[in-house]
Amino acid sequence: MIEVRPGGRRRIDRVLGPGYLSGLGELPLKVLRERRDEAAQEETDLSYLRRLLHARIDIVRAEQSRRSSGGGESSIVDQLATILADNALGPAAGSGRHQQLEPSRAGEHRRHAEALIGDTDLTDVGTLSDEKLASALDTYAREELSVSSFRREVQGVMDTFNAEIAKRYQQGSATVDELLESEGGHEVQ
Repeated sequence: MIEVRPGGRRRIDRVLGPGYLSGLGELPLKVLRERRDEAAQEETDLSYLRRLLHARIDIVRAEQSRRSSGGGESSIVDQLATILADNALGPAAGSGRHQQLEPSRAGEHRRHAEALIGDTDLTDVGTLSDEKLASALDTYAREELSVSSFRREVQGVMDTFNAEIAKRYQQGSATVDELLESEGGHEVQ
């Protein structure tokens, strides 16, 4: 289970820490953007972990469905592309956002998802008992709820920073010229 450790050194600990949003009005614009970008990277990583969990949930559910419908000799491996594509092509649920970033901790998240069910090998779900499948599904579903909850909190942090940045542009205390100069190191003529 993902948890936030107050005073912890991980990015999620900082982003969801009690002082991260303190004193927004006094923070320099550069710091606001840096914190917003840090939160965006954490949201990207949580989204990646969530997608990994969804894939595992879909595989387990497909095997349960195959068994309950008397799916015969066809294996989940034969249906894997369809199972995973159905989720990718279906309607989006939740608060999805366009992400321009790549996950920074893909390997760590993959290991986390694999460690959730240490003795369950999803490479051959057809050999697992119904009880192990149900247990795997329950574990993955609970973790997905936890990850989704933290993801929504991180998105709230991003929204708060974006609102403060937008407010500064509206009030004229920040300008696009300053942004372009700071981003590209170019002086605007």
